[in-house]
Amino acid sequence: MKALRRVPLLALLALTSCGIPATGVVQAGGPASGTLPQTPVYFVEKSGALVATSRTTELPGDPEAALRLLMAGPLEGEGRLGGLFTEVPGPATSAPLPADTPDEPGKPSSDAPTVTVEGSTMTIELPPGMDTLSDTGVRQMICTAAAAYRLTRPSVDAVTAEVTDGAGRRVRGSDEGCPAR
Repeated sequence: MKALRRVPLLALLALTSCGIPATGVVQAGGPASGTLPQTPVYFVEKSGALVATSRTTELPGDPEAALRLLMAGPLEGEGRLGGLFTEVPGPATSAPLPADTPDEPGKPSSDAPTVTVEGSTMTIELPPGMDTLSDTGVRQMICTAAAAYRLTRPSVDAVTAEVTDGAGRRVRGSDEGCPAR
């Protein structure tokens, strides 16, 4: 019987005497964060071999975004003196590569390649003026676009791609020979 009398008293004490004062929101720095999304971009070493480097991207799995990173070239310190370069020309202007045209949001920039994908087949159309792409440059584009695509579709077997340049030249290839990331 005494035990039953103590239950309400214990409950009352638990509710009123926790000793932690009420406070408002306490600011303690920025939001929690993890690793930033990365995508592989294939550059060329001095020896002529392709090598994958990781780049931060806002659009993991997007081949067009990965190709824009390729066209921007190696980062400072990785360039010719650092041993990496690209055989893919950058945009016609020196301005940053926009994802959209200013006049038509959602429409790809005319300086960037457009990529269409059906299953494991990809078509990469280069913008006008990119008609002197070397075979190594074509390999860079295929490997970069396919690696980005595979980020969100890891079970896809070999990705085949057809690259069409501004002069109408078409080159078909696969990512089967791309170096491991």
